[in-house]
Amino acid sequence: MTTADPHRLTGAYALHALPDDERDAFERHLSGCEACAEEAAELSATAARLGLGTVVTPPAALRERVLRRITTVRQQSPGGPADPGPAPNRPRVRPLSRWALAACLAAAAALGGAVWQYERAEDALREARRAERTSGGIAAVLAAPDARTRTVALGDGSTGTVVVSRSRDEAVFVASGMPRPPGGKVYQLWFDDGGTGMRPAGLMDPGRADQAVLLRGAVDGASGMGVTVEPAGGSARPTSAPVAVLAFPA
Repeated sequence: MTTADPHRLTGAYALHALPDDERDAFERHLSGCEACAEEAAELSATAARLGLGTVVTPPAALRERVLRRITTVRQQSPGGPADPGPAPNRPRVRPLSRWALAACLAAAAALGGAVWQYERAEDALREARRAERTSGGIAAVLAAPDARTRTVALGDGSTGTVVVSRSRDEAVFVASGMPRPPGGKVYQLWFDDGGTGMRPAGLMDPGRADQAVLLRGAVDGASGMGVTVEPAGGSARPTSAPVAVLAFPA
């Protein structure tokens, strides 16, 4: 090998940066050097994690957290005493090189990104399950033997249809051609409790002109439903005139 000290080649070996002849010679060295074999394995694992780090987006706060923690780590002063080398019959312990420190920090970023990706995947899975339950609820109402429907024109060519199942005590609102609500607004659904009050029944997706929405909550004797335009996130009580009012079919 052209490098006098083979112990310094673990990083290059882990990154596959050695020429063929030096790699072969270093692998022969590994067979008799437990410390280098362990370090090469650890650096190879770190290099693999660095590769994984390119396919995930770490949380924005992770970089600041790592940099803040670095300030609490005591560094070896420049010009400090030279390493006296390993004592006889004692395992070699080397100070962490700048390359290894950077690799560890990058590995931490990759690991944090992997955790972030796992959390986002869990969020997506929960959302998919929630959507599946909602779709199942809509289908159950539409297919109920006692399902009754009523359709009204909402203007601008759009229509709204309400489907009610008294046996399930549930209702579905089906919109077709609904115009997009104004910016920062959303369509909110309401149960009309026989003229005594309006009960929140969920929000529509502002980005979809055609959609079916399972009204949130039980029909519970409501005589009909209404649709209003509300601030994003919805309101506790209607704050605008109804866009649509549909009486529930008998």
